[in-house]
Amino acid sequence: MVLRRGISLWPWFSLTREFPAPRTDYDWPPFQSDRPVPTGDDLRRLAEAGFDFVRLPVDPGPFVAATGARRAQLLGQLFSAIDLCLSARLAVVLNLQANAATHHFTPESFYGSTAAPLFGAYRDLVAELARRSGLHAPGRIALEPVNEPPQACGALNWDRVQGVLLGAARAAAPGLTLVATGACGGMASGLTALDPAPIRRLAPVLFSVHFYEPYLFTHQGATWMTGEPFYRALNGVPWPAAQGSLDGTLAAVRARMRADTVTPPAEKAETFRLTEAKLREYFAADPDRRFLDRHLADVKTWADLYGIPAGEILMGEFGALRSDARYVASAPADRARYVRDVREGAEALGFAWAFWNLFDGLGLMDDEHRIDPAIIAALGLRPPAGRPN
Repeated sequence: MVLRRGISLWPWFSLTREFPAPRTDYDWPPFQSDRPVPTGDDLRRLAEAGFDFVRLPVDPGPFVAATGARRAQLLGQLFSAIDLCLSARLAVVLNLQANAATHHFTPESFYGSTAAPLFGAYRDLVAELARRSGLHAPGRIALEPVNEPPQACGALNWDRVQGVLLGAARAAAPGLTLVATGACGGMASGLTALDPAPIRRLAPVLFSVHFYEPYLFTHQGATWMTGEPFYRALNGVPWPAAQGSLDGTLAAVRARMRADTVTPPAEKAETFRLTEAKLREYFAADPDRRFLDRHLADVKTWADLYGIPAGEILMGEFGALRSDARYVASAPADRARYVRDVREGAEALGFAWAFWNLFDGLGLMDDEHRIDPAIIAALGLRPPAGRPN
């Protein structure tokens, strides 16, 4: 299965309605009704723009929780969605993405180890999806059993977990393309710590890596990174660093923090102190296209070491959050420059790529399903006809 240019379709089969503890089930239907979902026309426009595949993230929780007719209904909905993508001439990478924000069906419970309480049910779901995918559209669907595993880089625990899951998928579907990854969130350091020899015996297999370096740029304003509060305050971080200045970025951070009427002043002051220190490091490092290329070259070196063709490497996620243009006018141009630089760096090494995401703060489309022309151009694609951009 040859992949070149893709895009993720989260949250089509994500954003669930689970009941709070102590319950461990979901409301029905389990997915939020107001989540953004691509239409058939959206998918056709993606193909027209030049994408050749989509990556379809799926929260496994509802599928494991459901039984009988409800489970069959969910599987039917999933493969109907796959058919909609296939009919638009888009291949599909089916990716299971456990939800760390829930209280029961978590990554740790599913695949923290082979002794995890829900590992057996997860393995069985992987095998079932592999079997169905292999029969449904041979050569047009790949299966990625885990997204961003939480184990440490090089962890033997992850090697064992992934080996069992890929083995179950291969036994269920002898010809299905599988997608493997390294530990520590699927980052380059996780992949390059992986011994691919046992996995390559399960060919056809692709190896996925996620790329969001440097995080101070790509995750500026990220509200979900609660363990590192300075990300929430970041704004106006330029790409490349030389495109802006420390003073200008700190002014944008102050403006964003002034707009925050909830956080106590003392907490704001400490957050600003941390943010300023991180930004001084960022501007001192002066990251640019060469910074990106060095990180991507580590993956190519690893692949060459093990004789893995570049075409079997998939940059499964990359992208950057939209910064708040109310505080810095150059934000959209910075984001487009970053996306272009990463995409060109991956292509220069022969890697396939999948942009994150179609919707949300990192998205290609807005809430009105209009495509961002600057990001389409940065991806080296062409604006599709039809709906105005």
